[in-house]
Amino acid sequence: MAEAATNQVRHLKDLNTLVSLSKRRGFVFQSSEIYGGLGSCWDYGPLGSILKMNVKRAWWNAMTRRADIVGLDAAILMHPTVWKASGHVDGFSDPLVDCKDCKTRFRADNTESYLTKKQCPTCGSKNLSEERNFNLMFKTHMGPVEDSGSVVYLRPETAQGHFVNFQNCQQSSRYKIPFGIAAIGKSFRNEITPGNFIFRTREFEQMEMQYFVKPGTDEGYFNEWKERRLNFYLKYGLKKENLQFKDHDKLAHYARAAVDVEYKFPMGFSELEGIHNRSDYDLSQHAKFSGKNLEYFDEAKKEKYIPYVIETAVGCDRLILAFMCDAYREEVTVETDETGKTTEDVRIVMGFHPDIAPMKVCVLPLSKKEELTGVSMQIRDQLAEEFDVTYDETASIGKRYRRQDEIGTPFCVTVDFETAQDQSVTVRHRDKMTQDRVAISQLNEYIRNGLKNFSNK
Repeated sequence: MAEAATNQVRHLKDLNTLVSLSKRRGFVFQSSEIYGGLGSCWDYGPLGSILKMNVKRAWWNAMTRRADIVGLDAAILMHPTVWKASGHVDGFSDPLVDCKDCKTRFRADNTESYLTKKQCPTCGSKNLSEERNFNLMFKTHMGPVEDSGSVVYLRPETAQGHFVNFQNCQQSSRYKIPFGIAAIGKSFRNEITPGNFIFRTREFEQMEMQYFVKPGTDEGYFNEWKERRLNFYLKYGLKKENLQFKDHDKLAHYARAAVDVEYKFPMGFSELEGIHNRSDYDLSQHAKFSGKNLEYFDEAKKEKYIPYVIETAVGCDRLILAFMCDAYREEVTVETDETGKTTEDVRIVMGFHPDIAPMKVCVLPLSKKEELTGVSMQIRDQLAEEFDVTYDETASIGKRYRRQDEIGTPFCVTVDFETAQDQSVTVRHRDKMTQDRVAISQLNEYIRNGLKNFSNK
């Protein structure tokens, strides 16, 4: 007789495991893979595209369902003077060094071997070029002629759209200070050292909110938004022990305070979101360069001022990576028989919060016989009126359960040979692996309530 099983849970140890799962299950693919790929650019697959949409929706709802925040979708291409006013043309650069022996190019400001020994991090050579500044903005041209007068940039951040539209948003919505502007959009940075899967890429999506406040009240709002953003991550399932605040050692010249929300990725704690008190720098700069008066007039108090800005900025791709890292687990069952031989069974689970999970429910006919597949497709269509649903009739029911566990589907609905008689199906819970018999007529309500009260504890 076999000894009792020993259950263990293993969490993610390296990103390669996640990269492999992402390709196998359709979360993330290398961009232009059939051509050898394009460095640090990624495509979101059938599941990844839904996952990304769910992450953006969760953030958007947390911001714009408040009574004091409006939404914005600003253009990627902006007037080139915007980037002069913001400081990006003159100051948005990294110090770059080339190794003359192995031809490696690297950043001088965060490469330990260079900072301590002045040597190449790849080959150890000290035959290096002088440091030179490399602007991170992608430059292109607008119009038919490529000349200096037609230069425009792909935006390196979405925030400037908030600032140049401050008055448009405030006056059209008639909101009073304090109020915020939230936006989600693509940004582009010609990073010298991208890497770690989707953690640092050259094309990425940002979710930024700029909260405009009266000078003197900024410190209180800064602390309030720190707490709000931390609670957001906890709400959607990130483990508290994997999150921490890190104050900036050195502030930007315009900043009054800055802190990062860091997540414990496999490569260690790294920035997930930045929360900044940007003072009145941004609106003052755009007022100066545009010649427009960007003061806010408080009619009740008859006073004018340039608002201070509390910024919250998180990379959507980086947040997706955090959710995937935190969700991944391997449930290991080890059994030993009478001879002392052990066998190990591993169930891979992506324990996504149900709001984040790309698929909410999977419909599984017990066999491919028409008497089951026909009603299974009807049930699939019934569920699809409310939920993201997938359908799977290939391989054994056990293997199909495992496939759904691996993509994080909270519920599986099995249609069996009793369904025609009792008009009921079996619903399996992803994490508890418990099963309930549910009437087809009550199935949508059961799933709806189950997702609302879902717990993976």
